[in-house]
Amino acid sequence: MKPFILAISIGSILLGSCRAVSRDQPIDLPEPALRGLSLEEAILARRSVRSYSEDSLSMTELSQILFAAQGITGRRGDLALRSAPSAGATYPIEVYAFADRIEGLAPGIYRYLPEGHGIELVKAGPHGESLTEACLGQSMPEEAALSLVLTAVAERTTSRYGDRGIRYIHIEAGHVSQNICLECASLGLGAVPIGAYDDQRLDSLIGIDGEEEMSLYVNSIGRIREN
Repeated sequence: MKPFILAISIGSILLGSCRAVSRDQPIDLPEPALRGLSLEEAILARRSVRSYSEDSLSMTELSQILFAAQGITGRRGDLALRSAPSAGATYPIEVYAFADRIEGLAPGIYRYLPEGHGIELVKAGPHGESLTEACLGQSMPEEAALSLVLTAVAERTTSRYGDRGIRYIHIEAGHVSQNICLECASLGLGAVPIGAYDDQRLDSLIGIDGEEEMSLYVNSIGRIREN
Protein backbone atom coordinates (compact mmCIF):
# COMPACT_ATOMS: atom_id res chain seq x y z
CA MET A 1 0.00 0.00 0.00
CA LYS A 2 1.47 3.33 -0.99
CA PRO A 3 1.58 5.96 1.70
CA PHE A 4 -0.20 9.10 1.15
CA ILE A 5 -0.17 16.48 1.23
CA LEU A 6 -1.48 18.99 -0.33
CA ALA A 7 -0.40 20.46 -3.66
CA ILE A 8 -2.85 23.09 -4.88
CA SER A 9 -2.78 26.26 -6.91
CA ILE A 10 -5.72 28.58 -7.48
CA GLY A 11 -6.74 32.15 -8.09
CA SER A 12 -9.74 34.09 -6.91
CA ILE A 13 -13.25 33.90 -8.32
CA LEU A 14 -16.50 35.84 -8.33
CA LEU A 15 -19.76 34.30 -9.52
CA GLY A 16 -23.04 36.22 -9.49
CA SER A 17 -24.00 37.04 -5.93
CA CYS A 18 -21.48 34.56 -4.54
CA ARG A 19 -18.59 35.92 -2.53
CA ALA A 20 -15.13 36.18 -4.05
CA VAL A 21 -12.74 33.68 -2.51
CA SER A 22 -9.12 32.70 -2.83
CA ARG A 23 -6.75 30.17 -1.37
CA ASP A 24 -5.51 32.78 1.09
CA GLN A 25 -9.01 33.76 2.20
CA PRO A 26 -10.69 31.00 4.25
CA ILE A 27 -14.47 31.15 4.44
CA ASP A 28 -16.09 30.82 7.85
CA LEU A 29 -19.02 28.42 8.00
CA PRO A 30 -22.18 28.92 10.06
CA GLU A 31 -22.03 27.45 13.54
CA PRO A 32 -23.31 23.86 13.46
CA ALA A 33 -26.49 22.96 15.30
CA LEU A 34 -26.12 20.37 18.04
CA ARG A 35 -29.71 19.14 17.94
CA GLY A 36 -31.47 17.10 15.25
CA LEU A 37 -32.93 13.64 14.82
CA SER A 38 -32.06 11.19 17.55
CA LEU A 39 -29.27 8.80 16.65
CA GLU A 40 -31.79 5.96 16.47
CA GLU A 41 -34.01 7.93 14.08
CA ALA A 42 -31.06 8.79 11.86
CA ILE A 43 -29.95 5.15 11.73
CA LEU A 44 -33.49 4.11 10.81
CA ALA A 45 -33.73 6.78 8.09
CA ARG A 46 -30.32 6.21 6.49
CA ARG A 47 -30.46 4.84 2.95
CA SER A 48 -28.13 5.01 -0.04
CA VAL A 49 -29.72 7.57 -2.36
CA ARG A 50 -28.36 7.74 -5.90
CA SER A 51 -30.68 10.23 -7.60
CA TYR A 52 -31.00 13.90 -6.66
CA SER A 53 -33.01 16.96 -7.62
CA GLU A 54 -31.42 20.05 -9.17
CA ASP A 55 -32.01 22.07 -5.98
CA SER A 56 -29.11 23.64 -4.14
CA LEU A 57 -28.02 23.05 -0.57
CA SER A 58 -27.58 25.87 1.93
CA MET A 59 -24.36 26.98 3.59
CA THR A 60 -25.92 25.86 6.88
CA GLU A 61 -26.35 22.34 5.51
CA LEU A 62 -22.79 22.33 4.16
CA SER A 63 -21.56 23.44 7.57
CA GLN A 64 -23.51 20.73 9.36
CA ILE A 65 -22.27 17.94 7.07
CA LEU A 66 -18.62 19.00 7.32
CA PHE A 67 -18.89 19.27 11.09
CA ALA A 68 -20.26 15.72 11.21
CA ALA A 69 -17.39 14.54 9.03
CA GLN A 70 -14.41 16.07 10.87
CA GLY A 71 -15.59 18.88 13.12
CA ILE A 72 -13.88 19.61 16.41
CA THR A 73 -16.06 18.36 19.26
CA GLY A 74 -13.83 18.98 22.26
CA ARG A 75 -10.27 19.37 23.51
CA ARG A 76 -7.92 17.39 25.69
CA GLY A 77 -5.16 19.79 26.62
CA ASP A 78 -3.73 21.09 23.34
CA LEU A 79 -5.31 18.24 21.36
CA ALA A 80 -8.42 19.04 19.32
CA LEU A 81 -10.78 16.05 19.27
CA ARG A 82 -12.89 15.43 16.17
CA SER A 83 -16.28 13.94 15.40
CA ALA A 84 -14.95 10.60 14.10
CA PRO A 85 -12.63 8.19 15.96
CA SER A 86 -8.97 8.23 14.91
CA ALA A 87 -6.18 5.86 15.95
CA GLY A 88 -4.09 7.74 18.49
CA ALA A 89 -5.92 10.96 17.53
CA THR A 90 -3.56 11.24 14.54
CA TYR A 91 -6.34 12.44 12.18
CA PRO A 92 -4.94 11.54 8.74
CA ILE A 93 -8.21 12.29 6.93
CA GLU A 94 -8.68 15.45 4.85
CA VAL A 95 -12.12 16.39 3.47
CA TYR A 96 -12.58 18.08 0.09
CA ALA A 97 -16.00 19.49 -0.78
CA PHE A 98 -16.92 19.45 -4.47
CA ALA A 99 -19.49 22.21 -4.04
CA ASP A 100 -21.40 22.58 -7.31
CA ARG A 101 -24.69 23.99 -5.98
CA ILE A 102 -24.37 25.65 -2.57
CA GLU A 103 -26.38 28.84 -2.08
CA GLY A 104 -24.09 31.85 -1.71
CA LEU A 105 -20.91 29.91 -2.51
CA ALA A 106 -19.16 29.97 -5.87
CA PRO A 107 -18.77 26.47 -7.34
CA GLY A 108 -15.42 24.93 -6.64
CA ILE A 109 -13.41 22.34 -4.75
CA TYR A 110 -12.87 23.40 -1.15
CA ARG A 111 -10.82 21.86 1.65
CA TYR A 112 -12.42 21.71 5.08
CA LEU A 113 -10.52 23.41 7.90
CA PRO A 114 -11.60 21.84 11.21
CA GLU A 115 -9.75 24.48 13.24
CA GLY A 116 -11.97 27.52 12.91
CA HIS A 117 -14.69 25.50 11.11
CA GLY A 118 -14.14 26.97 7.67
CA ILE A 119 -13.23 26.07 4.11
CA GLU A 120 -10.54 27.20 1.67
CA LEU A 121 -10.71 27.16 -2.11
CA VAL A 122 -8.60 24.58 -3.88
CA LYS A 123 -9.89 24.83 -7.44
CA ALA A 124 -12.56 27.13 -8.91
CA GLY A 125 -15.53 26.06 -11.00
CA PRO A 126 -18.06 23.20 -11.04
CA HIS A 127 -16.42 19.77 -11.10
CA GLY A 128 -19.33 17.35 -10.76
CA GLU A 129 -18.99 16.12 -14.33
CA SER A 130 -15.24 15.56 -13.91
CA LEU A 131 -15.88 13.74 -10.64
CA THR A 132 -18.40 11.47 -12.37
CA GLU A 133 -15.76 10.65 -14.98
CA ALA A 134 -13.25 9.87 -12.24
CA CYS A 135 -15.90 7.66 -10.59
CA LEU A 136 -16.02 5.45 -13.68
CA GLY A 137 -19.10 7.13 -15.15
CA GLN A 138 -21.36 6.77 -12.11
CA SER A 139 -23.89 9.59 -12.39
CA MET A 140 -24.26 10.49 -8.72
CA PRO A 141 -21.47 13.12 -8.45
CA GLU A 142 -22.72 14.95 -11.55
CA GLU A 143 -26.30 15.04 -10.22
CA ALA A 144 -25.31 15.89 -6.65
CA ALA A 145 -25.23 19.42 -5.26
CA LEU A 146 -22.25 18.39 -3.14
CA SER A 147 -19.73 15.57 -3.03
CA LEU A 148 -17.19 15.05 -0.29
CA VAL A 149 -13.93 13.33 -1.15
CA LEU A 150 -11.98 11.86 1.75
CA THR A 151 -8.22 11.70 1.36
CA ALA A 152 -5.48 10.62 3.75
CA VAL A 153 -2.04 11.86 4.66
CA ALA A 154 -0.75 8.47 5.80
CA GLU A 155 2.42 9.60 7.54
CA ARG A 156 0.38 11.18 10.32
CA THR A 157 -0.68 7.69 11.38
CA THR A 158 2.05 5.39 10.06
CA SER A 159 4.74 7.42 11.83
CA ARG A 160 3.24 6.09 15.05
CA TYR A 161 1.84 2.70 14.05
CA GLY A 162 3.98 1.65 11.10
CA ASP A 163 2.32 -0.43 8.37
CA ARG A 164 -0.56 -1.26 10.73
CA GLY A 165 -1.52 2.39 10.45
CA ILE A 166 -2.72 1.83 6.89
CA ARG A 167 -5.49 -0.40 8.22
CA TYR A 168 -6.41 2.20 10.83
CA ILE A 169 -6.67 4.87 8.13
CA HIS A 170 -9.14 2.87 6.06
CA ILE A 171 -11.20 2.11 9.16
CA GLU A 172 -11.26 5.82 9.97
CA ALA A 173 -12.51 6.70 6.49
CA GLY A 174 -15.46 4.40 7.17
CA HIS A 175 -16.19 6.18 10.44
CA VAL A 176 -16.18 9.56 8.68
CA SER A 177 -18.39 8.36 5.83
CA GLN A 178 -20.96 6.93 8.23
CA ASN A 179 -21.07 10.25 10.10
CA ILE A 180 -21.75 11.98 6.77
CA CYS A 181 -24.54 9.56 5.89
CA LEU A 182 -26.21 9.85 9.30
CA GLU A 183 -26.01 13.65 9.25
CA CYS A 184 -27.60 13.71 5.80
CA ALA A 185 -30.38 11.45 7.09
CA SER A 186 -30.92 13.89 9.97
CA LEU A 187 -31.13 16.78 7.48
CA GLY A 188 -33.52 14.93 5.17
CA LEU A 189 -30.94 14.78 2.37
CA GLY A 190 -29.90 11.90 0.16
CA ALA A 191 -26.35 10.56 0.25
CA VAL A 192 -24.37 7.62 -1.08
CA PRO A 193 -20.77 6.49 -0.49
CA ILE A 194 -18.75 5.63 -3.62
CA GLY A 195 -15.69 3.42 -3.52
CA ALA A 196 -15.24 2.76 -7.24
CA TYR A 197 -13.08 5.38 -8.94
CA ASP A 198 -9.88 5.85 -10.92
CA ASP A 199 -7.24 6.66 -8.29
CA GLN A 200 -4.92 8.70 -10.49
CA ARG A 201 -7.76 10.63 -12.11
CA LEU A 202 -9.33 11.56 -8.78
CA ASP A 203 -6.01 12.48 -7.17
CA SER A 204 -5.18 14.68 -10.16
CA LEU A 205 -8.60 16.36 -10.04
CA ILE A 206 -8.04 17.37 -6.41
CA GLY A 207 -4.40 18.29 -6.98
CA ILE A 208 -2.73 15.71 -4.72
CA ASP A 209 0.14 13.41 -5.58
CA GLY A 210 -1.33 10.01 -4.70
CA GLU A 211 1.75 9.20 -2.62
CA GLU A 212 2.02 11.55 0.36
CA GLU A 213 -1.73 12.16 0.11
CA MET A 214 -4.18 9.93 -1.68
CA SER A 215 -7.94 9.68 -2.20
CA LEU A 216 -9.90 7.06 -0.25
CA TYR A 217 -13.66 7.55 -0.50
CA VAL A 218 -16.35 9.67 -2.19
CA ASN A 219 -19.73 10.67 -0.73
CA SER A 220 -22.30 12.32 -3.02
CA ILE A 221 -25.10 14.38 -1.46
CA GLY A 222 -28.21 16.17 -2.69
CA ARG A 223 -31.88 16.79 -2.18
CA ILE A 224 -33.89 13.68 -2.80
CA ARG A 225 -35.63 13.66 -6.16
CA GLU A 226 -39.40 13.38 -5.85
CA ASN A 227 -40.90 10.61 -7.99
